[in-house]
Amino acid sequence: MSADSVQRQKNFSEKQGFQYLMLSDEEKNVIKAYGAWGKKKLYGREYEGIFRYTYVIDESGNISHVYPKVKVKTHAQDILAEL
Repeated sequence: MSADSVQRQKNFSEKQGFQYLMLSDEEKNVIKAYGAWGKKKLYGREYEGIFRYTYVIDESGNISHVYPKVKVKTHAQDILAEL
């Protein structure tokens, strides 16, 4: 899920050839409910932003795994190996 607009998500998906629907939460209601929005620091500057968390939701709708530290380059393989 992203705080980007629906159109921006659509453009990204088309450009990357991404076959899955991308979720947009411009108001950040769901993102905040999952604790994935907050203060971040970059080069000593504080700002609010989205955290790269992954939540795996099982067939019953329960969160079965939480990955709070995501390494973008290997994350998909890391999850598949664990599941």
